[in-house]
This record gives sequence, C-alpha cells and structure tokens, in this order.
Amino acid sequence: MQLLWLRSDLRQHDNTALSAAAERGPTVAVYLISPEQWLAHDDAPCKVDFWLRNLRILSDSLMQLNIPLLIRTAPTWDDAPAVLLELCQQLGIEDVHVNEEYGIHETRRDHAVADALKTKGIGFHSYLDQLLFAPGSILTQSGSYFKVFTQFRRLCYNRLHMALPNMVTAPNAQAELAITRDQLPDAIPGFDTPSQALRDLWPAGEEEARERLARFASEQIHYYQDERDLPAKPGTSQLSTYLAAGVISPRQCLHAALGSNNGEFESGSPGVFTWINELIWREFYKHILVGFPRVSRHRAFKPETEFLPWRNAPSELAAWQEGRTGVPIIDAAIRQLLATGWMHNRLRMVVAMFLTKNLLIDWREGERFFMRHLIDGDLAANNGGWQWSASTGTDSVPYFRIFNPISQSERFDPDGYFIKQWLPELAALNKKEVHNPASAGGLFGVADYPAPIVDLKKSRERALSAFKSLPSRHILEVVHD
Repeated sequence: MQLLWLRSDLRQHDNTALSAAAERGPTVAVYLISPEQWLAHDDAPCKVDFWLRNLRILSDSLMQLNIPLLIRTAPTWDDAPAVLLELCQQLGIEDVHVNEEYGIHETRRDHAVADALKTKGIGFHSYLDQLLFAPGSILTQSGSYFKVFTQFRRLCYNRLHMALPNMVTAPNAQAELAITRDQLPDAIPGFDTPSQALRDLWPAGEEEARERLARFASEQIHYYQDERDLPAKPGTSQLSTYLAAGVISPRQCLHAALGSNNGEFESGSPGVFTWINELIWREFYKHILVGFPRVSRHRAFKPETEFLPWRNAPSELAAWQEGRTGVPIIDAAIRQLLATGWMHNRLRMVVAMFLTKNLLIDWREGERFFMRHLIDGDLAANNGGWQWSASTGTDSVPYFRIFNPISQSERFDPDGYFIKQWLPELAALNKKEVHNPASAGGLFGVADYPAPIVDLKKSRERALSAFKSLPSRHILEVVHD
C-alpha cells in the first residue's frame, strides 16, 4: 500500500507524487490539519478556507480513482512524524510519497518524517513538482545561488530551450479499497469563515483553475505586457491563488503560455514572454528561500539593512492597515485586499514602498499583514516582494528609487476608476483631483476622507537619510560572520 501525503499540491492532474504512488501500487491519500502551525505562519483565514474547499472537490475527484482521502490532525508540524507513522502502521503502508516544499520549517518537517518512517522500514519519496527546476540545479559558475534575477532568468531560458519539463499523466482508476474516506471539517478553530462574496471570487477546484488558465492563454495573455499594471483592467491571470495551493502547476501554466505563442519564448507575443517572466520570478524566489535560508527566519537578505532605523509608529501602521492613509491609491489597494483576499501586483509594490519608505516602518510588519489577509499568500513570493520594495532583498530596487504613490496612481489608474471602485466617497472628484483629494478640498480636504498622514516629499528625504546612515557593507559582513 502506498500513501500520498498532500500539502500544497491539491490537484489530480500533473501531480508528480500522485502518479508515482499510483504506479507503485494501491494508494491512499492523507491531508494533515495543522491549525497551530498555520497560525504561527500567519496563514490567512480565507486561504485556509480555500484549501478546505479545494480538498472537498479533490476528495471527490480522487474517489473516481478509488483513492480515499483521509484527514488527520497534527496541530504543529512537530506532530507530523508521529501522526503519519501511526497511520502508516495502521494501514500497512510501504512508502510515503510527497511533492517537495521549500522553507526551513517545511524542510525540517520532511526530514523528521522521513527519519521516523525509516526506523520502521517505510520509504519516503519526494518529487520536484511546484517548480520547473530543482533548487541547486540553477547556479552561478562558482556554484552558488543566483542573487540577480536577470542572470537567473537567462540560465532558466537556456535550460527550457534545451528541454521543456513534461507534464505528468494522471493515473487510472485503481481497484476499490476497503477504506472509507474522511469528511473534511466545515471550519478550523482560530480561523474565521470568510464572506460568501469573497468565496465567490475564488471558486475552488481544478476545473475552475484550468478554465481560468485556458481563458487567459487564449484571450488576455497577448495584452498582458500592456495591461498588467492597470488595476482597473482584468489584465492579469489571477492564477496566483491556484498556484499557491497547487490546484494548478507551473508546468501547466508554461505549456499553456507556449501553446498560445506557437511554442516560442522570446519571439512572437510580447505578452507571453512577459508572463513567462513572472513564472520565472516565482521560481527565483523559491530558489532564494533554499539558497539563503535566513529569509525564512524573517531576516533581511542584505544583512547591512538589519541596522535600518525603522520607526515605531503604531497609529500610522494602523492607518495603513485599515486603508485610511489619506493617499487614495494606497487606501483603495488595502480595501481591495481586505475585501477580496487579493491585491493587484503593481499595487503590492506601491503599497509596500509607501509603508517601508514613506512611513519608514519595518517591512516585516507589512509582510505579516499581507500573509494574514492574502488568499494567495506564499512565503517565498511575499517575502521576496516585500524585501524588493524595502530595498533589503535580492535584486531589490535601489534605496533611492522611491515610488511616489500619487504619480503611480496617475500613471496606472489615470481615470481613477480603480480608486472610485474602492473609495466611493471620492466618486464625485474629477480624474485629476481623485489622486490627491487634499489638493482639491482646500484646508479641509474632502468630507469623509482623511487628510494624508505623511508629507510625501519630507518622508522621502527621511528614508534616503536612513539608508545613507547605514554602516559600510564590509563592516557589517564582518560583524555577521
């Protein structure tokens, strides 16, 4: 008997571990409910709800293959070895199959499980599945992990030109087993159930994910380069939620993109090339997680930036978190996040830079807040994005390049459609005033909308001064060594 341990791979098609397990013999699947671990990792309630909804659909899908899905509780990942070992002994499991996950806690968990199973003669097999390339296989000439995305991307493209990663064939139905599948809980203690309106934005299941990918690849992808930065337009794929939960794979995404461009990477549709770049960015941040594990510990990728004089400004942090900074594009983006569990990618950068540069508040506050609300929350991508914006991370924006949120708003939401959607109190303003209501309303601004909590010019100068005050890189590297 084989055991498939599902984690962030909630799909039947192109699932490497599932196919490998089924090839070896009769298979049972298991999923571990780990509420204390999820809370420790700041997983959002809407994200946990999305997992459960996908698991219900996957359970039905697996039953068509006569593979029962069992549910066990391991409050923390420290409990996983004992829970899985007990299950394996109960069912007479010979091998456990998993798709690899990345991050310090994930790696320690899997090593502990493998060691526990080994003591009883049970095999543990892990497979590359949520990435196109195994971490450690894309390295510099000196054998180290890349720190610069453009160099990493170049090597990735070279490898893809030589051979595309193949998708895995879904297994056939097996003989029925005398094992009854478990029912999933309706909710998890400690995690509130999201609104039905939010749920309706993110239907669960592989069929939904594959339909979204097909629609995007056939229609929108060719406009992606021109429209991806416009939050008022449906210019992005909105597949990140499904990728984060493993409801669809990066291989499926890559093949769909290339299929819409006659198999071409750089030539043909600029939109396809740009979107594949985003898949490679996702890859890059996962590799960073493995190559530089300090980022899993909420440490800055650039050690010298640990000395930045971040401000303790709880009232300003609360205003940012609640969408009442008085800067419309910031507040609209935060309201989008709170209502939908998702934020447009361009706005993630603008919002993050406002917090870390204009408010000079530690990027870790923003990283934590995003994880607690994002339905597509992913440690590698979220950490990478926040450190990029804060100028503390790999390949990050230079510290002196600070987005002006009003300029960003005028450029990417020129008519104010996005702002007015989320800030109806500004609906009466014209397309010039809506980006900066304080300039339109005299001394008192606009009724029912706050004045800006910070002066953009002065706060920019404060951020530049803070970065310039850092000690030299050489001294800091000696200290950290």
